[in-house]
Amino acid sequence: MLYKLTYPATKYDKNNIDKTLLLNLIRKHYSRVAPQMRKNRRYYDGKHDIIRRRKTDPHAPNNKTICNHAKDIADTATGYFMSSALTFRCSDESMDIDALTDAFDRANIDEVDHDNALDISRIGCAFEYVYAKEGTNELTSKNLSPLSTFIVYDDSIEENELFAVYYDKVKDDSNNKYSYVAYVLTESDVIRYVLFGDERDKIEPKKPHFMDEIPIIMYQNNKDCIGDYEQQISLIDAYNTLMSDRVNDKEQFLNSLLVLYGARLADDTVDEEGISEVSKALKVLKDNGFLELPEGARAEYIARTLDEGSVEVLRKAIKEDIYTFSHVPNMSDEKFAGNTSGVAMGYKLLALEGITSTKERYYTKGLKKRIRLYCNYLNLLNISANPSAIIPTFKRNLPKNILELSQIISNLKGFVSRNTLIQQLPFVEDPEGELKIVDEENQKSIENQQKMFGSFDNTPPLTEEKGEEQSENE
Repeated sequence: MLYKLTYPATKYDKNNIDKTLLLNLIRKHYSRVAPQMRKNRRYYDGKHDIIRRRKTDPHAPNNKTICNHAKDIADTATGYFMSSALTFRCSDESMDIDALTDAFDRANIDEVDHDNALDISRIGCAFEYVYAKEGTNELTSKNLSPLSTFIVYDDSIEENELFAVYYDKVKDDSNNKYSYVAYVLTESDVIRYVLFGDERDKIEPKKPHFMDEIPIIMYQNNKDCIGDYEQQISLIDAYNTLMSDRVNDKEQFLNSLLVLYGARLADDTVDEEGISEVSKALKVLKDNGFLELPEGARAEYIARTLDEGSVEVLRKAIKEDIYTFSHVPNMSDEKFAGNTSGVAMGYKLLALEGITSTKERYYTKGLKKRIRLYCNYLNLLNISANPSAIIPTFKRNLPKNILELSQIISNLKGFVSRNTLIQQLPFVEDPEGELKIVDEENQKSIENQQKMFGSFDNTPPLTEEKGEEQSENE
């Protein structure tokens, strides 16, 4: 469970955040919050605890096999959740959101979303910094490391955000000098502190960011900010140990002791060069691959018998538990092979869909703050934008049966709007734009038909009776 840093609201003064308070909060974050995050990140990078294993016997094999299920789980969950770019629609038909979506495109927001999704999967939370590029009035977003970013809340039941802190090591490779700096972001300003280094204790003048909110956004993987494989690390360690010992046993089997009964391999003498006759005999045995013994003598290896059957059963059981308890399926499993209907695939992915829906709810909460920050800044540029009317839409990254979808769309035609139907097609990114193109193509087709066959009045020809009546009236 993520430990939240708090500070009494009655003591908080955004214009007077001293260095002592800042250092105490950073130390608390580094020692209390960041250790589990660092361990999760370490397992994703393939640096598992098996690397530090030591053997009491220095001559015994000590293989350290790493099977990185952590990375597989995080990458699979992230791919299912965020491989498809987010889309945005507006509940207010009179409002144009092109300015906002264009700002997102210039900020490469799709890349930021993927980085955020990967962080919440492997660490449990993610942080995003929204700021204006230096020397311009163009907004951009950047994914910040959760290992060095945190938000401080007040001590009320609402847990309101007071300020955010991002600390990092700044280095100058030209002279091998570095310093530690911290950025404090309040609802109105950005303040840069130099904690350690050449310019120690330097506090730069605060700069306004014009966001009307703290421009740091926190995204959660779930309520307790638990990573997707965090609770399966002990199983991953057990799997690594089993596989390492399995390789050790194989190596020990190859290095088994040769025992001779009723014979000697060679005399215990040494030649002029200091090489024993036993060593020469062992080399000949290794090169030739056979051993000549006198009658009645025999030779055999002392080796531990390997029960490969039971080891394989245990390996499969541990691996299945890793994926079962993480709720992320093993996509390389034979259960996902072959043609599977959409309903059958849905049942197989039911657990993954459950945790992804949780991700979506908490990520939407962060998206709302991002939209507010961008809209607040656009309003300063006289670009009207209402953040409450903008609705983000997530898409699942799954193979689609296009033929089945087309049949569904055809069957629902007349009962569901065309906009809703066309949204079901995965290759259509802009449903409204696609409908406009379809309407234009239909109109052009009608015009071409009229040009080809001529334009005639759609009135029936006069019959003989109608012609006689018309002549009498005249």
